[in-house]
Parts: sequence; C-alpha cells; structure tokens
Amino acid sequence: MADEQQKNIDSGSSPSSPSSLSQSLDYSSLRKRKRSNSDDKDISSTPVSPIHSDIPAEAMNGITTPEQPRINALRDPSYYFEDGSCILLVQDTLFNVHRSLLSRDSSSFSTMFTLPQGSHDVEGQSDDNPIVLRGDKPSEFRHFLWALYALPPELQVVNSSNADLTQLIDIARICNKYSFKSLETWALDALQEHVNRRPSHHSLPSAFYPELPPPTPTQTHLALIENTEQLTRIIQLAQLCGHDRLLNSMVALLRQLMNRSLQYAYLAMALADELNLRSLRGAAYLEVMQRGSITSPRRQRETEDNGADIPVEITPAQQVRLLSGYWHLTRTWERFRTTPPTFFHGPTCNASWHQPGCTQAWVEFWKDKTKGESVMSLGLADVIGRLKQVQKEYDRSGPTYMTPDCKLAARRSLTECIKKIEDQLPDFFSDEGLEDDIQ
Repeated sequence: MADEQQKNIDSGSSPSSPSSLSQSLDYSSLRKRKRSNSDDKDISSTPVSPIHSDIPAEAMNGITTPEQPRINALRDPSYYFEDGSCILLVQDTLFNVHRSLLSRDSSSFSTMFTLPQGSHDVEGQSDDNPIVLRGDKPSEFRHFLWALYALPPELQVVNSSNADLTQLIDIARICNKYSFKSLETWALDALQEHVNRRPSHHSLPSAFYPELPPPTPTQTHLALIENTEQLTRIIQLAQLCGHDRLLNSMVALLRQLMNRSLQYAYLAMALADELNLRSLRGAAYLEVMQRGSITSPRRQRETEDNGADIPVEITPAQQVRLLSGYWHLTRTWERFRTTPPTFFHGPTCNASWHQPGCTQAWVEFWKDKTKGESVMSLGLADVIGRLKQVQKEYDRSGPTYMTPDCKLAARRSLTECIKKIEDQLPDFFSDEGLEDDIQ
C-alpha cells in the first residue's frame, strides 16, 4: 500500500488527498544540490542554489529546469523563520514557516504532512528540497502568512477604512485553494463589511472613479472599489468561494456603476459571461445594447458621455447575443403596442355589466399612451423603459371610464408584465427564442 501511495506522490497525485491538494501542491521529488557556504550571511537576502527537477519545463511554473535559465531562490525577508519547520517555494521565493500553523483548520497541508515519503528525502526540510507550490505569487502567499501569524490587534485593521482590499483578496484566494475554511470566511466577511461601508463624501480619494460625481452626505451607497481590476477580482472570488452576500453586493455595485459609465457595462457583460451570472447578464447586455456599439466584434473605442474614449472589445459570441436581444425585445414591444396586457375585471364591474366599457377604456388609453412622445423618445428595444413610462402616465391620469377595481387590476397587470420581462431579460440575449408569452 505504501509503495502504491509513494508512486502516486512521485507522479504528482494522491488518491487519499483532496482534489484541491493534487492541483495545488507539488509532490515531485527534486534533486538535491549542495548548499553554498553562506550561513554567515543575512538570512533575508541569502540566495540559495538553483533547484532542478526532472519534471518537464512546461509543468514547472517558474522553477528552473535543465532546459531553462537558472534562477536563484531568495529567502523571504519576513516569513523565513530560523526556527521554522517547513520550507516552501513559491516561484522564486522561499518561506520557512511552522508546520503546526499550516496544519490548522483541517487544511490541505495537514493532509500532505501525513502522506508517507517512502525512501525519498522528506520535502520541506531544506532550501534545496522545499515543498513547491504551483500557481501562487509570493505576494499572495505573504499576505496569507500575515493573516496566519498576525496578532489580534493587527487583525483589527481589516475592519477599518484602512483595510487593504488586495491583501484580503489574496488571503481569501489562498485560503480557498488550500482549504483554510475559517480564515477564508473571515477574509470574505471583512471584504463584505468594507464593500457595504458607507463612506462620507469627503472620504473618497479622487483616484476612485474620477468620472463619478461626488456623493452627497445623505446618499446611501456602496463603498467604491479602487479600480476595475480589484472589482473584477472580488466578484470572481465571491463566485469561487460561494459567498452569496458578497457576490450580491458586488453585482449591485457593478449595476450602479454601469448605469453611470459605459466602461463598467462592458466589464459587467464580460463577467456575466465568464461566471454565468444570470443576475448581471440581462442588465449588462441591455446597457451595452442601448448605449454601446454592437456592429463590430473587433476591438474598438467607445465615447463616454463626458467625451472620454474607452477601449472595448466585443467577441463574436457577444455580438450575436446583443443582436439576438435586440430582435427579441423589438418583437416583444410590437406585441405590446398592438395588444395591451390583459386583466381580470373587478367584482363591481361584473355586477354592473360594465366589462365592455372598462375594456374599451383600457384599450383606448393604451393605444394613446404607447404612441406618446415620452414613450417614442425611448429606444425601440427599451421595452422595460417604455412600459414604465406608460405606467407613469397611468398613475398620472388613468382611463376615465373604468371602475376603481378594474383600474387597480389593469395597473397590477402592467406591473406584472414589467417584472416578468426583467426576470426573463437574460433569456432575450441568447440564440434561442422565448417560448413564453410575456402578456
């Protein structure tokens, strides 16, 4: 049994370990090289011998092989402890930390440390034979170790306005990768608190979305994220970790931003496709369809309302969805224009045999308002906007010759139509037609 497990370890997989472990940790045996005599040098800047491996170059992710130029791995200045018990290599940086901390929270490391090593030298005992972590950056792993080693007073900074969002994102991502569930939840909750914090209108740096008008003191809004890269990473992280509250908050924030700037509408459209976010797809595609260009799938530049140019790129698949949405929405409006939403007559209308009169009044009102200037000024595919404008006209001066019960029923039917279109909006932007009749 031990030989079989050792064979799996040498090949980079382990049937007894979690799937994330086999993807994240490299168990390949590395050739030893004799350490250079540099024990008297400063530990924070001491280079170690290049590490070689028999693994193909394409699988090494930055670790030197005989086919690649040699690189020197440097000891991390903050997290290479003299009394550490586990040496890890992340790209070209060595970390010497404590196995007891890495084994906390039922992490993937605790599983790895229990695996038999067979006749091979135990990895992680020297700079020449470290445990190699693939797919991580030294800065990310350093942020993770900060959370692992920080004292309680130091951790309190994440709940203040001085919280480093990049640090929290890195902590949550590494924790998710190596199954530190408690620490992952802590980092995601801190991100959630930061996103939902209500800053005063004086607390937003000018570098934060300069195209947005400064909020007034009475405005309630989500805290703005520093840049689109940060915003994208948080949404991707919330989706990856299944943190619904954070994901919903970030989608709400992005929907606010894309209504103010076309740049974020394109970003929202790309994220909706990448992460299959139904709650974002319909609104994002509708915004781009109404305000952007859908005629060319190649890279182009859009002009913002303030005259600024922004680079955008629409893929052929996105162009097809945009054109499909335009076609479906215009057809839907054509049906609404000729046939108003149906409603059930109220009890007073049935008792007084007034049904024909109420129906005729509703039809005449509908034909008049759907041809009004306020409705026609909106885009042909802006079905939701046109219906909401009719609803405003109805609230301002509804049909005269309708019983109160029928007026309420007609108003309710119109509201339900708007809600149904909003719910089905993502389906409009697809290659398939809509089978359900909105009306």
